[in-house]
Amino acid sequence: MKVIFLKDVKGKGKKGEVKNVADGYAHNFLIKQGLAMEANSASISTLDAQKKKEAKLAAEELAEAKELKDTLEKITVELTAKAGEGGRLFGSITTKQIAEELLKKHGIKIDKRKMELTDAIRTLGSTKVPVKLHHEVLATLTVSVKETN
Repeated sequence: MKVIFLKDVKGKGKKGEVKNVADGYAHNFLIKQGLAMEANSASISTLDAQKKKEAKLAAEELAEAKELKDTLEKITVELTAKAGEGGRLFGSITTKQIAEELLKKHGIKIDKRKMELTDAIRTLGSTKVPVKLHHEVLATLTVSVKETN
């Protein structure tokens, strides 16, 4: 019997796949548990429409991420902090502070976890911070740290 998997089933199939399984297994387990449905022409056409919709949404997300990348690479986030001798900061600048300043000054909301800063900024000057906007798009944000007077 041909079935369309509605959820991932270990060892049998992934969500959205159409596979041939034993009739008893399909009726007594997969369909009863809501893990699959019988593959007929109507359900296959519904699956195709759903895949097209998901592909369209994915393409829109990618386009938005590329647009945001262009915007971010033109922006410089300016922060101030107290510093000691040699331009070394008292404390550090974290991704949370960068995200808050970006939202406050430029109105762009980015999750602090998307900023791939290996270690907090501890010196004055400019730093390039990589920001992962999408699994295919990586932007570079410039953060400038100045000393407070």
